[in-house]
Amino acid sequence: MNASSRGSGVIAYLLIPLMVFAGSIEFAKAQGVEGAIPANASAYGRGWRCDPEFREVDGACAVVTLPANAYLTDSSYGTGWKCKYGHKQNKDACEPVVLPANAYLSAVSGDRWLCDRGYREDNRTCAAIVVPANAYLAYSSSNSGWECDRGYRKADGACNAIEVPPHAYLSGRSYGQGWECDRGYRRVHAACVVVELPQNAHLDFSGNDWECNQPYRKRNHACTSGD
Repeated sequence: MNASSRGSGVIAYLLIPLMVFAGSIEFAKAQGVEGAIPANASAYGRGWRCDPEFREVDGACAVVTLPANAYLTDSSYGTGWKCKYGHKQNKDACEPVVLPANAYLSAVSGDRWLCDRGYREDNRTCAAIVVPANAYLAYSSSNSGWECDRGYRKADGACNAIEVPPHAYLSGRSYGQGWECDRGYRRVHAACVVVELPQNAHLDFSGNDWECNQPYRKRNHACTSGD
């Protein structure tokens, strides 16, 4: 063994007691933290948590002061209380939710309100939705709050009749022209013209065009057997 190896061995041997000592200090600290349960608290896992009606403040458990119209919650976080249904928090108090006319309390939160059917929120009030002719109230009060009857479509705040050409039917879609051609017809501009079948052809799945019978192939508006 050379001098360098012997020197490294001596240093490592001297470090062992220091490592053991440092470990014992850390263990003692951990034991002290786990064992230091403040008043009005209980052991929880490797630590502690405040008892009901108390919440942690700067490492101690302070009593939860309930304002009027509030109830206790899990005190391990937050204020340890929440406002009752129909009230909303304002700093350290619970104030009643003021309902405007034609409104009701939300069943989800209880601290906000929603407008009755037929009304929509407008500047903290509930204004009546004006439904034009040939329309009905929509399920949601968002957007206009109404939808056009079948056969009509929205345009400039009104419901205009969809003009369906001969050999067509209402599609019920909110986009496009609002109508589709009957089977055997296809759309050309604003009309439905008959689909002319060449020899050895049949209407396709849509019914608004044609395709060739097997083994014929479409070429130049005809069905041919050659390549």
